Amino acid sequence: MAIVVLVTIPQDKAEKLAKVILKARACACVNILPAVKSLFWWEGKIDTEEESLMVIKTRPEVFSRLEELIKDNHPYAVPEIIALEIGKISKEYLQWLKSEVDV
Repeated sequence: MAIVVLVTIPQDKAEKLAKVILKARACACVNILPAVKSLFWWEGKIDTEEESLMVIKTRPEVFSRLEELIKDNHPYAVPEIIALEIGKISKEYLQWLKSEVDV
């Protein structure tokens, strides 16, 4: 099984965080979508940020470790960390993903 973890982050911090989690072998791959405009409630008002969206492919067994790495290296007090189960995935891609993530 595999999961996709979505994380929004300031654009200038995305690549650094991606390298931290890759070097820790907490994921196999990170895609960075560089321009995401986020609107959200924060401290009682609607706020807006220009961010990057990180799409992180990993295994569910390492989610807790990945979550801690993100929290420890993310500039936000409450970073967005959303994990989605992958319903269908090619056998070859799943084998590669499993081989690249340390459980």
